Amino acid sequence: MTNADPPTPRTVVPIESSLLVVEAFDQAQVTELRHSVTSCAHAAGLDGQHLDDFVLAVNELITNAVRHGGGQGSLRLWWRSDELVCEVADHGRGISAQRLGDRSRPAADTAGGWGLWLARELSDTMEVETGAAGTTVRISTAVTADRRARAE
Repeated sequence: MTNADPPTPRTVVPIESSLLVVEAFDQAQVTELRHSVTSCAHAAGLDGQHLDDFVLAVNELITNAVRHGGGQGSLRLWWRSDELVCEVADHGRGISAQRLGDRSRPAADTAGGWGLWLARELSDTMEVETGAAGTTVRISTAVTADRRARAE
């Protein structure tokens, strides 16, 4: 890392968590990364609509990182207790407080602005850390004990 390189976002992950995917990406890796997330999420116990919703939320976050976050980003996916957690980070200029505070559904005829809204709607929790050095978005979804048992 040189002084010209942006700082890497740091996240503390509990020791008992199980890291499933750690990947840097740009536009060329988006599809492959989405497939990796799908496979890992399914293996962790997500299925059906629950799986589709989580993968769509992650896809929106990685697409946003490419489009608005400097063309590249990093993804981490891990298992923690009874939930699957995904974190996407980029080195863009951040998201405005107004944009973050707007939780209303975008108008149906709006071409953009759906990514964060969809990620929030399709996951159980969403946290956003943003500033001039970049944005980190963390989402999670519950994996019920019976689903987890079937996956193991």
